[in-house]
Amino acid sequence: MTHSDDVTVLICTWNRAALLDETLATLAAMNVPSTIHWEVVVVDNNSTDGTRACVERRARGFPAPLRYMFEPRQGKSFAMNAGLRRPLRSIIAFADDDVRVDPGWLASCLDAFREHPEIDYVGGPVDPIWEAPCPPWFERTGKVLWGTLAILDYGDEPFVFEERRKVPLGANFAVRRSLLDAVGEFDPALGRSGDNVLLGQELPEFFARTRSVRARGMYLPRMRVQHHVPAHRLQPDYCRRWWYGKGISRARLEAIHPVTELGLDLREVPTIAGVPRFLFGDAARDGVRWLKAAVRGDRGARLAAETQLWYFGGQLRERLGRRRQEGLTHRSGAQTGRVL
Repeated sequence: MTHSDDVTVLICTWNRAALLDETLATLAAMNVPSTIHWEVVVVDNNSTDGTRACVERRARGFPAPLRYMFEPRQGKSFAMNAGLRRPLRSIIAFADDDVRVDPGWLASCLDAFREHPEIDYVGGPVDPIWEAPCPPWFERTGKVLWGTLAILDYGDEPFVFEERRKVPLGANFAVRRSLLDAVGEFDPALGRSGDNVLLGQELPEFFARTRSVRARGMYLPRMRVQHHVPAHRLQPDYCRRWWYGKGISRARLEAIHPVTELGLDLREVPTIAGVPRFLFGDAARDGVRWLKAAVRGDRGARLAAETQLWYFGGQLRERLGRRRQEGLTHRSGAQTGRVL
């Protein structure tokens, strides 16, 4: 057995016992070669439903060790970090509690690590499971709203994420334990907590740190999962709130890591009141796109443009608030240090 044949599947869950049960069923049905040593760890993030009973029931007869642990601090980052603090194997594969993994999911993941020792992490496609009919307007948004619904498909060919300046989704990725040891845990301040408007930027922040140590990841088309899309997410109001929250959390992320995944150093770009000037240009173009779509009666294209304006609003709120707070702190410090 090599280190690439030794894996922990880590699942964080919150009040989704029925969906978790389905996820565990698909994991149990995988085609896993006998040479692979694997386990599943479920971190219950303060659930009040039958999550523990679900895991304990599935553990009887599960084809690999299935372990349960409880994390009372609300937030996915807290749950992931709690899972990472227990003894784990050399590869950690992350899956959401509402996915169905393909039969070859784990084998495809581990094949890549074995064949590419220079690769530090991998990720694959995430297909939707529509819990309600997909609205006709959604197709008109292009791929703008894919992230809103946790959909990802970068095509049928493998590639290195850093070469395309892309990152995987949290619903479907795996890392070497050595990379986590090198860059540390996930940042709870940027993660989603319950129904908080701030959406998960803990993964982009994590990959900002992996880029700083020159880690490399690979997109694997065969490492595929299906992800439930709840009916309430197929509403324009949900899309607006999601992008507004992303604007806030993205601004917080960029305050910590000013060099973006595209290689742009935000410390060197022109600003207006501390806000990158290009954001105003993007907002103006989105406003024009919104107006044209409204004139055409194209609801999908209009919502696609509108969500980007909400994203700009979230960025604006966070950046101006941070600038105002820094100004207050500076004035307070100056007054405290004044000699009378």
